[in-house]
Amino acid sequence: MCTAITYATKDHYFGRNLDLEYSYFETVTITPRNYGFNFRNMGKMNSHYAMIGMAFVCDNYPLYYDATNEKGLSMAGLNFPKNAYYPKPQEEKDNIAPFEFIPWILGQCATIKEAKVLLQKINIANIDFSEKLKASPLHWIIADRDSSIIVEPLKDGLKIYDNPVGVLTNNPPFDYQLFNLNNYMYLTKEAPQNSFSKDLNLETYSRGMGGLGLPGDLSSASRFVKATFTKMNSLSGTSESESISQFFHILSSVAQQRGCVHMGNDQYEITIYSSCCNVDKGIYYYTTYENNQITAVDMHKENLDGESIISYQLLTGQNIKMQN
Repeated sequence: MCTAITYATKDHYFGRNLDLEYSYFETVTITPRNYGFNFRNMGKMNSHYAMIGMAFVCDNYPLYYDATNEKGLSMAGLNFPKNAYYPKPQEEKDNIAPFEFIPWILGQCATIKEAKVLLQKINIANIDFSEKLKASPLHWIIADRDSSIIVEPLKDGLKIYDNPVGVLTNNPPFDYQLFNLNNYMYLTKEAPQNSFSKDLNLETYSRGMGGLGLPGDLSSASRFVKATFTKMNSLSGTSESESISQFFHILSSVAQQRGCVHMGNDQYEITIYSSCCNVDKGIYYYTTYENNQITAVDMHKENLDGESIISYQLLTGQNIKMQN
């Protein structure tokens, strides 16, 4: 499963954990402005905003997990099993395959306001990339510098929610996840006060007791609560180093460790990578499960007027600096 967040200090940041039991050998991928996107039902988009993100490149097509375009609009697709519903293509709609949704929006939109206009016409249709690569059940977070929304394709239609917390995990649907925060309104970063009984002399005996009851398991509903509490109480300096460090600390609070989620046979879900994109500067940072060192790719150091996608293999080996 996965967790995506937004964050702001002096600059604005967007990123996610990708939690799976296997990898498609994804790469940090830059799609320049003149790469031609061939859409299954909507023709070819020859010119568009450039974008950077994590993708599985198949047949020279970037299947983005998450991405940010040159205007700072960002998107991520997260697993949404048993809830995602893709209808057949519909007349008078922009029929977009799930794997085309990120480039369709990021290629044309600079803001959430512009994305909402396109969303009014969209039908996320049941179209596979190939016989071997079936459509994944997903929902999406879309964010600009000022706000974010959630897009969920459900049986009763495409739902679009304003996202006041800037967090998305997986099941259940977003409206429940947001309502569920009411169950944790007592949590505080401060030392708790005794409201149990005035007749008992109850005192704190440890730091952090204001967070008693904060979920710590790896389920998506619990990760939503924990990521939201951590993010919304997080304090960071404004430098780039302080900001991205804090961002990765927030994501690490809900990361998956090998061995804790058994998927059957010898497979265990892990956080394959964590990402953090400075959407103001177009710099994409990442770590991997075996490599805690933060690695960066700057989209503006590439030819963004080109026609060919640019991919960087992930640095997955642990990099340890010996001090003696």
